[in-house]
Amino acid sequence: MIGDGARALVARAIRLRTPAESSPEHDALLERVLALFLQHYAERPAVHTALLPGAREALSLGLPAALVTNKPRAITLLVLETLGIASAFGAVFAGGDGPLKPSPHGLEQVARELGVPASRAWMIGDGPQDVLAGRAAGCFTIAVPGMIADRERVLAAEPHLIVESLHDVARLASASRTSA
Repeated sequence: MIGDGARALVARAIRLRTPAESSPEHDALLERVLALFLQHYAERPAVHTALLPGAREALSLGLPAALVTNKPRAITLLVLETLGIASAFGAVFAGGDGPLKPSPHGLEQVARELGVPASRAWMIGDGPQDVLAGRAAGCFTIAVPGMIADRERVLAAEPHLIVESLHDVARLASASRTSA
């Protein structure tokens, strides 16, 4: 149910118990539940959140890094601070900053902020929206299936490379740095 932003998450959850078609009543319920969800999430931003294996290793390489997420900005910043990795990112594009993934807009913006052409950037993600955004922006796309989205949906988005963990990404980035 996750991967496309808080609004989509809440809408999916509500639709498990209400008709899928939109109505004024459904929309009002969605707004109320979304507000409650965001309030609760902001109060406890990283209770069930942990870095994936290899994430610190990849971030510690010192390469320019950005985060593009569909998660709301305020919560994103709280999560990054709580996990102690906020300083690892030179740019952050989050929900509310513009069109959500799979739009390439966020990737294009953070690439500009980092001074890196999108064609030289890697988009690393676990969902089809990540791969689709990366491909649309002209990035090299690396999928780490199994993190969130189901493997088949990620593979159907046709990433350039599929790895099993962020440890693999760290090794690739390290090797890429030494050969450059």
